[in-house]
Amino acid sequence: MPEGHTIHRLARDFRERFGGRKVRASSPQGKFSDGAALVDGQVLSEAEAHGKHLFLGFDGAGWVHVHLGLYGKFTFGTGPAPAPVGQVRLRVEGEGEGEGGDGGGVHADLRGPTRCELITEAEKLAVEDRLGPDPLRPDADPEDAWSRVSRSRTTVAALLMDQKIVAGVGNVYRAEVLFRHGIDPYRPGRGLSRTEWDAIWADLVELMHEGVRNNRIDTVRPHHTPEAMGRAPRVDDHGGEVYVYRRAGMACHVCGEPVRTAGLAARNLFWCPACQPA
Repeated sequence: MPEGHTIHRLARDFRERFGGRKVRASSPQGKFSDGAALVDGQVLSEAEAHGKHLFLGFDGAGWVHVHLGLYGKFTFGTGPAPAPVGQVRLRVEGEGEGEGGDGGGVHADLRGPTRCELITEAEKLAVEDRLGPDPLRPDADPEDAWSRVSRSRTTVAALLMDQKIVAGVGNVYRAEVLFRHGIDPYRPGRGLSRTEWDAIWADLVELMHEGVRNNRIDTVRPHHTPEAMGRAPRVDDHGGEVYVYRRAGMACHVCGEPVRTAGLAARNLFWCPACQPA
């Protein structure tokens, strides 16, 4: 499932490609036909992300709320939009410079989302009220998350994945930030010190902003990069250099011990037992 940096990147892409202009909207698949008809011909006034939720604001029509889930994906293109391929839930088309600066059109196709719906401002606020602070938003208050984490007997690994506590963190950032701070993923939330929580939050802010800039997750420090260590780069369809995520059984970059994995809250957990002692 895409993590929060991907959704913030999508919001930025929509602002750059369609922001402030009237768009054409359709639902070639047909499942969002009514919503697309109301959006069609409206101006894209805003594009926001909160955690893993994307909100596209249209003057006079409300907000298109998208949650990609496990299989959802947006694809962007320039020039005339081609005939739809696959189950396109929503197609957005606009006129303008486009990426190539050639004065042609731009378009975006959404396939396979868990949610694609047209909602009101009040409904948007209700969705956001259910979410925890997002490290990528300037209005995020880590105190809100700390107040829940510090009282909980639940493992810190599970708490970081709970979108009601911290919005936007997924399996990769969860595993990597705990490794970077040497924290056992099975430690209960109330076992964290305030200093440790502040360090985790600050690290998430930095790492996730870098993820937006680079459109990939890199979490290794400069002295652990392939170039610095003389090792082969990571080969993985998720991309990016990481310490433990999807490296089960492989040697830890720091201590050489095998990285471990186990199931936790229906997701695979990765950690180094030597660098993250109980």
